[in-house]
Amino acid sequence: MEKVYLEYKETLSTLKSTFRRNFTDEIDWNEPLLFIVGSRGVGKTTLILQHIKEKFGMSSKSLYISMDDLSLSNYKLIDLARNHAQLGGTHLFIDEIHKYENWSQELKNIRDKIRDLKVVVSGSSILDIHKGNADLSRRSVVYTLNGLSFREFLNIENKENLTVLSLEEILKNHEEIAQEIISKIKPLEHFSAYLKHGYFPFYLEGTKNYHHKLMNVLNVVLEQDMALIESIDLVKIPKIRKLIYLLSTQVPYQPNITKLAEALEIDRITLLNYLSSLQKASVLYLARMNGKFYTQLTKPDKIYLQNTNLLYLSQSDVNIGTLRETFFTNQLNTKHTTTLSAKGDFIIDDTYLFEVGGASKSFKQIAGIENSFLVLDEMQMGINNKIPLWMFGFLY
Repeated sequence: MEKVYLEYKETLSTLKSTFRRNFTDEIDWNEPLLFIVGSRGVGKTTLILQHIKEKFGMSSKSLYISMDDLSLSNYKLIDLARNHAQLGGTHLFIDEIHKYENWSQELKNIRDKIRDLKVVVSGSSILDIHKGNADLSRRSVVYTLNGLSFREFLNIENKENLTVLSLEEILKNHEEIAQEIISKIKPLEHFSAYLKHGYFPFYLEGTKNYHHKLMNVLNVVLEQDMALIESIDLVKIPKIRKLIYLLSTQVPYQPNITKLAEALEIDRITLLNYLSSLQKASVLYLARMNGKFYTQLTKPDKIYLQNTNLLYLSQSDVNIGTLRETFFTNQLNTKHTTTLSAKGDFIIDDTYLFEVGGASKSFKQIAGIENSFLVLDEMQMGINNKIPLWMFGFLY
């Protein structure tokens, strides 16, 4: 155990002072078993290490381990937890849990046998705590960490402390709020940069190689996470890469599943399963029409990439309509339910209707409909039911 503690403290000592996310304060760290899940690259490890340093300093009351560390391959997780507790440890932080075989059963055993030990676990957004015999859903609380919001990006770039807004605040008071924000910064000056490289915190390491790093992240998601968690054969990964490329080059794609399956030389069911896995992996967002019933094997009505940065992996000149809608769904989906509408573009929480477009967009498509709004790009301030697109980046 001495070597494990030494590596842990070395990891803590090399942690760079980076941007601290408000999400840290939303987490109830006192839960006995806590999951933090999210896409690769969104900063789960940094968030956990920052919390440890703030709460415990270099104390051995806590221990951080990563299950992709080869030096831990000879240890059983239950033994590490038991030894840590016997040495006075109160908190165990386990990163990359999906890399550990039979992880759910081991966590169940730790929870049942070492009750005084609080355990925080991080893993891929694909992770399903309901799977297997050791269903952990009743024993744990799950938090999902998303990439940076536009608000967080503005705070980093301008050293500001702009606060989170609720959807209701934006809809009712967007004119006054926008005026207050604009008195401090000019959001539109930073918007295109965010759309290109602002979603993942590793942009702080520099933007020159950002998309190369993002491609590496995507490859790890496909070749490791999806292969390991979703049991997808590695020989099938090139077809999934091709699928992502085809989707990224389309204007919000209304899928013809049969033709898409033919282009990839796979059957329809396999394609729908791939799409579902890619949504769980935070690579795609499968949009559905409001009011309809869907299963995993029902084709989506539109397919978006999960965030705007992914659109720039395959092209430098991205369709502006695709960018707008991808940004809107990405920021709204963190706290709200987004569905498609026959009139307008999106219905949020079965209540609010939104049409997304450029500054010249009119109310023609949604005229006379209650709780309907225009969401407009290239607009610094809105008026009445016309709201600037950038403001929806303040929802988290």
